[in-house]
Amino acid sequence: MNIDIIDYDSCSAAGVNVVALRNSLSQHTSGLIKNDLPGSELNTWIGRVKQIDAVDDLNQWQSRNNALAALGLEQGTLRNTLSGLQKKYGSSRIGLVMGSSTSSIDRTETAYTCLNENGELATAYQQPLVHNPHAPSLFVAHYTGIEGPALTINTACSSSAKVFATAARWLECNIVDAVLVGGVDTLCLSVLHGFNSLQLLSTNPCKPFDHHRDGINLGEASGFAILQRSGENENGSGIRLTGYGESSDAHHMSHPHPEGLGARMSMTQALQRAALEPEAIDYINLHGTASRANDLIEGQLVSDLFPKTTLCSSTKAWMGHTLGAAGITEAIITMDVLNTNVIPGSKNLETLDEALNFSITATDQHKVCQHVMTNSFGFGGNNCTLLFSKVR
Repeated sequence: MNIDIIDYDSCSAAGVNVVALRNSLSQHTSGLIKNDLPGSELNTWIGRVKQIDAVDDLNQWQSRNNALAALGLEQGTLRNTLSGLQKKYGSSRIGLVMGSSTSSIDRTETAYTCLNENGELATAYQQPLVHNPHAPSLFVAHYTGIEGPALTINTACSSSAKVFATAARWLECNIVDAVLVGGVDTLCLSVLHGFNSLQLLSTNPCKPFDHHRDGINLGEASGFAILQRSGENENGSGIRLTGYGESSDAHHMSHPHPEGLGARMSMTQALQRAALEPEAIDYINLHGTASRANDLIEGQLVSDLFPKTTLCSSTKAWMGHTLGAAGITEAIITMDVLNTNVIPGSKNLETLDEALNFSITATDQHKVCQHVMTNSFGFGGNNCTLLFSKVR
């Protein structure tokens, strides 16, 4: 594969941009707080991005989800990089692929509490382009002026990992000359109480892969990356998407396949596409939600497929599980390891689950990495693995 990452940035409770995220990771400062979502009294921890509240000028596009997307797009050099590509190729040759699982359901929730006397949506909430599963891409296209093909992927927690695979195919087929990929999901009552009904939430800060883990924390995030065919931009990040794997085992609505069938397939596909052996992978950012079943199955797969020298961690204890934005958030953390040479530890890990045996620690590790991998496994058995490599 010859797809370069030429820019990226992240916005979450762990940091409003990638520089702040690096600081949070290095200082082991979590963005998780006790649940303070209006209308919810659940005893859990969440990763809420409070800066979203100041983004209230989107007019007919207003929603918490769109506000977080807008906030994320203003970070770093994303807008400048995108503007340069639009001038070079034209906006119709720039593609857009977004991942989300909630879209703007937060706005829809509020709309139904503000019905008029006829039981109809109040005027302010009559937003057909917002109450829409495709809302993330519709809004980002509007916000950035992208006029090329636009797609929104909703495959639960693998949504914004799969955007990279779709973008790579578009570029390889010469459908477009560059692609903005991203993901955005925000906290809302439907999501928080939905996961609570599945008995998946923890009342404590989450502890991925720990023997005493007892559930997940939810968060919100947006993240973006810009992809281009290799050799067409000399100002890139020095990072290349060298492999990806996608699978769907469709074993159960919410429980992973007991033997990790689909997860194994996505990891092996990524290695095969990159023409790399497992021994070549320096670091894996694990899906690592801190649920009993998911962590056990993923950890056993990693032990089976990779040597003990492959360093691993889960970073969800910094910002929570950001659902449809988890893929892009953790892809950015993984890519950034190639630039910082710092592998983040697995925060809150005290005692590794005795059923697991692989290289994971709570402390950071310093290593010059060449090839790194990230896993995103979603409900319904939707799995995606991404593999990034340093090219200079």
